[in-house]
Amino acid sequence: MGRLESSWRPASAEEGFEIVRRRLFEPMGESAVFEGLEYAVRSQAAEFPPECGTTEYELRMRAAYPIHPEVFDRLYGDWSTLPKFQRTRGVLRLMAAVIHALWSKGDKNPIILPASIPIDDREVQDELTRYLADNWVPIIEKDVDGANSLPQRIDGQNAKLGKYHACRRVARTIFLGSAPITRHTNRGLEDRRVKLGCVLPGEAPSHYGDAMRRLLQQATYLYYDGARYWYETQPTVTKLAEDRAEQYRRDEDKYLKEIEERLRADLKTTGEFPKIHIRPQTSGDVVDAMETRLVVLSIDHPYSRDPDSPAETFARQVLDQRGNSPRLYRNTLVFLAPDRSALNDFVPEVCKYLAWKSIADEWEALSLSPHQKKQAETQRNSTERTVLSRLPSVYQWLLYPKQERPQDGIYWEFHKLTGNDPLAVRAAKKLQMKDDLQTRLGAAILRHELDRVPLWRGNHVAIRQLVDDFARYLYLSRLRDPSVLVNAIQEGFRALTWREDSFAYADLYDEAKDRYAGLRGGEGITVNDHDAGLLVRSDVAAAQLEAERPTAPAPSQDDGSQAVAPASGARGQEKTTAPPSGSDPTTSLPGRNRAGCRAGGP
Repeated sequence: MGRLESSWRPASAEEGFEIVRRRLFEPMGESAVFEGLEYAVRSQAAEFPPECGTTEYELRMRAAYPIHPEVFDRLYGDWSTLPKFQRTRGVLRLMAAVIHALWSKGDKNPIILPASIPIDDREVQDELTRYLADNWVPIIEKDVDGANSLPQRIDGQNAKLGKYHACRRVARTIFLGSAPITRHTNRGLEDRRVKLGCVLPGEAPSHYGDAMRRLLQQATYLYYDGARYWYETQPTVTKLAEDRAEQYRRDEDKYLKEIEERLRADLKTTGEFPKIHIRPQTSGDVVDAMETRLVVLSIDHPYSRDPDSPAETFARQVLDQRGNSPRLYRNTLVFLAPDRSALNDFVPEVCKYLAWKSIADEWEALSLSPHQKKQAETQRNSTERTVLSRLPSVYQWLLYPKQERPQDGIYWEFHKLTGNDPLAVRAAKKLQMKDDLQTRLGAAILRHELDRVPLWRGNHVAIRQLVDDFARYLYLSRLRDPSVLVNAIQEGFRALTWREDSFAYADLYDEAKDRYAGLRGGEGITVNDHDAGLLVRSDVAAAQLEAERPTAPAPSQDDGSQAVAPASGARGQEKTTAPPSGSDPTTSLPGRNRAGCRAGGP
């Protein structure tokens, strides 16, 4: 008689497939889920680990069904390294609790993925944490799974992610693959393996990539290195960033300064605006000048469609006053205002950026590890890109006053800006598209404006007075600057058809002699916006020039009589007097009322 010896080995992962199936499930036939999973993996092979596209892996899926082989790989490969975890009994105990929890909740998924394991279930959580340190329980409740966990909140705030419970499934998958190996050199799961543990047939892996990025930005215990993710029991710098962001949120001056710096950097490209005023605090901060200016309002004056929004109220104040004095040049102001609802997301993002920037700058004083330093720099760059991308969607409202005719009231135009250009360029393009900012004015259009209002002071108007009119009155075209008007005037002077649709130039008007000195028409004349010369009505100028044209001597006659030349200077025109400089042309014409019409006429 003697003893017989037989070697014993724990069950392998492949043997575990069959053990779990026989112990926990009744026999089942083929399922269409194989074809669905195989098609999903093969059609998007770049999103998953390379081995998933092989025939061998397909056979493993068939052998493990209805449990995904990734579950067994994590349990037999990672969890079995824990001293107390039993490869066969431990897997059976855990999977029995998982299957019972899913069955009780009526789970309809066609296969059990790592993302399907309900870590928030008390029995399942007990089976997992019995092998881990005690401090894992609060980490699970905060960052992994549970009614008040971070993944649940993110899924609830984002409809696209919430449809698939993407953040929750990602967190479960990362926890299952990282909790037992936190002390290993090669920690965590690759992003492709995380997606493998989450994606069901018919789902896009990109949803789970987005979920990983969002979790990384907000989770306290989730770490990241290259393409690998894992949970640890020590907080990341994310918690420090959250605390600092809250401090910045309470310090208005700091985040306002950051927003202003971002605005100034964007507004270095001024577009068609000669001058831009950024965040004026009072109406006195906006100068009274003849060039069209873009006034960029502070976030203290946001725009909304509610009556009397802060942006509109402040814009009206700037339009009417400059400090304690009435504003003269009101046809030169355009306002850019932030959107009230967009600010609710923008200001916290600016504070996050400031927090991560301060951590990245102070990494030595904070004794950060190389990995934490890299994480801080990554988050700083990410939040900075977010701030830059959201700035145009915040400053999206263009406001400016308009008036159709002198006797009409003033009203405001509100337009939403779109496009990829800098803010000032977008604003200028919108104004030009609406024909509310002129960078070039034709002589014929200028003549039309002179006659329509009318802008003539009698039979002429001073050039500097006309420049003043266009800067003052909202019922005239808004010009980029006085040079636009000067160019139109010079174009009118040299027009060959000046007698029909343009005007003439004169140095001055001699009221005593009722004539214009230095009168010229159809010539190239150079002037500027301070020129003292006059624009003269073409018909009046033509009559004077015709009357003053020298006559040829009459031929001698046989009877000795002489031809009599007609007297010069008789023009048959009504004598008029120019109004004082700076007066409204609609209220200073002889025989006209304030509406710009002759008494008793239309």
